[in-house]
Amino acid sequence: MESMTNDHTQKVLSAVDEAFDASVEELKSLVRIPSVAFGGFDPAKLDESASAVKALMESTGVFDSVRIERVPVAPGSEEFGQPAIIARREAAPGKPTVLLYAHHDVQPWGDEALWKTPPFEPTVIGDRLYGRGASDDKAGVMTHVAALRVLQQIAPDSGLGIALFIEGEEEYGSRSFANFLETHKETLRSDVIVVADSDNWSTTVPSLTVSLRGNVKFGLTVTTLDHANHSGMYGGAVADAPLAAIRLLNTFWDENGSSAVEGLLSAEHTAPDQDEQQVRDEAGVPEGVSLIGSGRVLDRLWNDPAITVVGTSLPDVQNASNTILPTATFVVSARIAPGQSSADALAALERHVEKHTPFGAKAEITNVELGDPFLVDTTGPAVRAMKESMADAWGNEAVEAGIGGSIPFISLLEQEFPNAEILVTGVEDPGTMAHSPNESQHLGVLRNAIASEALLLTRLATGGLG
Repeated sequence: MESMTNDHTQKVLSAVDEAFDASVEELKSLVRIPSVAFGGFDPAKLDESASAVKALMESTGVFDSVRIERVPVAPGSEEFGQPAIIARREAAPGKPTVLLYAHHDVQPWGDEALWKTPPFEPTVIGDRLYGRGASDDKAGVMTHVAALRVLQQIAPDSGLGIALFIEGEEEYGSRSFANFLETHKETLRSDVIVVADSDNWSTTVPSLTVSLRGNVKFGLTVTTLDHANHSGMYGGAVADAPLAAIRLLNTFWDENGSSAVEGLLSAEHTAPDQDEQQVRDEAGVPEGVSLIGSGRVLDRLWNDPAITVVGTSLPDVQNASNTILPTATFVVSARIAPGQSSADALAALERHVEKHTPFGAKAEITNVELGDPFLVDTTGPAVRAMKESMADAWGNEAVEAGIGGSIPFISLLEQEFPNAEILVTGVEDPGTMAHSPNESQHLGVLRNAIASEALLLTRLATGGLG
């Protein structure tokens, strides 16, 4: 791949900077739309958001046609997924095609009393733009829009192929994603895939995400009785379901809080050193409360399995009574290390539950959701081009980072387009607080993310993948 000249690099960066204020204003307009895909929220807002993104993509001048599409959540289903935006510009002979992915749906906003500013009134405080979706992932959408405008301005006749997929239900589990890929495979077929939905090392140092843990989420229902009983009459002789369930759940971890499930594997990849205090500060761990696990902290977050109880059917405090409960259900989320399939991990968890359920209780695993991990081959030409572009845009070399969370649809992209290089980039930083009250986008990070992608596209336009 040919290196870009300093003059060409500066021309791209200048174009990004000249349009940046306008890009921020367009991002604010997107943030004002409460585009939540969860049930119980106004679906018209998703349609409004999709239309706004469609108009932005049309404004780039890159595509002859931009479409809003919906597909059934599965082949033959009568239930449809949420509106997504797709487009394609065919590549000239010898030029690669790049697929740009982001999502326009957002998390619910929760308790507005916990927000410093109204969640859908974008507000700049210092160097951050606050609002639900300001970062995750409407800033990703605007990164693509702004980068495409620069490509069209700098190299309008480059012949670089561009495919576009802006999803409308990522926060809701990407339920129609697999069917969408199958239905629109030819529109989305590409050589390089840029997923603008991840993190950066800091506000001054970029990251290229090279590994993601997978996820096995399931309901665990434990039953000890045919019906409820008075705890005064039978307590001490009859096992309540929460007792059996808690005893079972406790076997998931060793004394340090690491996974104790035989068959859940760790990955053998090098992670950078990280100060544990930084993790404590970012996660809000109070003084005196220990971190869990053993070994280097980033290995625990990126390369080791982790099991978390995220929900329960038990009565809340207000509705508690002196009753021996016959059943108890807990929702368990197990993060799976790169290199292990979610199916293998589920089998290990099933064996563990069968072996460790106490008191002869009945334990049932239901409502299973699987997402495979992801590991990038970092030797490809697109990875090199992305890292060079990040260095030029940020003024610092990119960190090859893992992410402890999961993006299950990336493994679907990998299955559908096995020969494509997948670049997981992002607009977030450790202070973003995505999914939480007071989500925000650091404006310096947004500028650098746009510049990185614009430089990548112009590099690929001029040098291809050779």
